[in-house]
Amino acid sequence: MNSKRMWNDKRYNSFDYYLKNQFGHRLYKLSLNGGMTCPNRDGTLDTRGCIFCSAGGSGDFAASARLSITSQIEEAKALIAHKVKKIPNTPQYIAYFQAFTNTYAPVPYLREIFTEALRHPDIAVLSIATRPDCLSEEILALLDELNQVKPIWVELGLQTIHEDTAKRIRRGYPLSSYDTAVKNLRNIHIDVIVHLIIGLPYETKENILRSIDYINDSGIQGIKLQLLHVLKNTDLEAFLDSMHILTLDEYVTILVECLEHLDQDIVIHRITGDGPGDLLLAPLWSTNKKLVLNTIQHAMKTLDSWQGKNRST
Repeated sequence: MNSKRMWNDKRYNSFDYYLKNQFGHRLYKLSLNGGMTCPNRDGTLDTRGCIFCSAGGSGDFAASARLSITSQIEEAKALIAHKVKKIPNTPQYIAYFQAFTNTYAPVPYLREIFTEALRHPDIAVLSIATRPDCLSEEILALLDELNQVKPIWVELGLQTIHEDTAKRIRRGYPLSSYDTAVKNLRNIHIDVIVHLIIGLPYETKENILRSIDYINDSGIQGIKLQLLHVLKNTDLEAFLDSMHILTLDEYVTILVECLEHLDQDIVIHRITGDGPGDLLLAPLWSTNKKLVLNTIQHAMKTLDSWQGKNRST
């Protein structure tokens, strides 16, 4: 391995490595539901949502919105208690507002639920998944204020930079909205995490790598590389017979090239993803997460030259 940096046992700038360096220990993510919808579902832009999005708004693992935020946190903690090595009097969790668009609500409501999460003594970070076109000046001001209390991360569902694909998946906003959102968030010192989907209908490896190169230059701090899951009762289901579903080897090959192209300072928050087992139609190999992760690690170790992109040296 010729890389100028080592990230423990990983060959990329992993999320776990970042957390241990930033906070001194691992943090555990708690998926929460703020009870919001999306402009792609309420009729503002469309009523059908993105073609890959489930009825749960990509928050299928989040808690019930009927519960208070504090109750959701406690319920989510209980679900992963067997994984957590508790450090006394130390916040060890990330409050992750995951389902639907989590800045798509009146500012007073957002202030209420986000503040409730931040006040919980076990919460170290607040992470908010949203759309680039749902960050008004008032919402940015709120995020700026909350970022003074505990770290705020904003996750943007970019998925692709290509306008033809964006229209095909019904993303509902132009690339310029992403550029503006990243600029505005960085102006208030909020870390930005970008979601990119690998395997979208009719996208080639070259399309995906162009998205990676664009993201490199956009000023973001983290990325989630998400395998496309075809779920039951989504409009993506109609593409099953006409689109190519990546094999495990194909996915790993593309993923490793993405990691090679990415700037080494960008933290890799995810390299695959989980689809709900009761909804997943394809690819079924993705249900064996251990196999997927082992295949990725093996592919990296067998590279003659694992260099990665490093613009800081």
